[in-house]
Amino acid sequence: MAVFSKILTMLRGDVHSIGQSIVDNNANRIYEQEIVEAKAHVATARHDLTAVMAKEMQATREVERLQREVQRYEGLALEALTKNQSALAEEVAGKVADIETALAAESAVRDELAGHIARLKDLIRGAEAVLRDHERELAMAKTTESVYRATATISSSMGNSGSKLMSAKESLERIKQRHQDTADRMQAADALDGEFGDKALERKLAAAGIGDTPNRKAEVMARLQQRAALAAASADKPL
Repeated sequence: MAVFSKILTMLRGDVHSIGQSIVDNNANRIYEQEIVEAKAHVATARHDLTAVMAKEMQATREVERLQREVQRYEGLALEALTKNQSALAEEVAGKVADIETALAAESAVRDELAGHIARLKDLIRGAEAVLRDHERELAMAKTTESVYRATATISSSMGNSGSKLMSAKESLERIKQRHQDTADRMQAADALDGEFGDKALERKLAAAGIGDTPNRKAEVMARLQQRAALAAASADKPL
């Protein structure tokens, strides 16, 4: 039995831990739902407030009506007295007394409703102010959670892809090395061609004065100058 009791205790602890984990993981959602429900309660309170205000308006109209009745019957009683109708004036006075009793009761109802309205308005204003604060807090909580989630994602991505980034860097270095090797081989080929190829032979022939004369411009100028001198000599001979 003791073992069974311990197992039950352990299971209850696991269930509590799981439930707490669910609550923690959905804290913002739960908080937002609580705000939504609170706003619904405030909306209901505002609706109830309109009903109370309507009753207060009705009571005010009734008070005003009774006040007019009091004034009317008081005028009638005075008119009866001026005409020596004391009995009638007394009867009207009784009517005025009844109306004043109803007026006092209705005024008390109106004043009580006015008090309720004032208190409800204060409560609603306070609740709405608190709701605005909670909505700001919820927005901040969501933003903070987004930042934490993005940071965790970046950290996880960097941790998981660190080797991939290193591999990419190594690949880039290999590409650069391959390009450098190609450039070096091309430069070496040019150097070998300069020593053993046709270019080397042409340079040797030119240095020995064999083949095309490298100073062809000077030869052309000398030939032209000679032809110019011959033309001048022919022009000086007499006919």
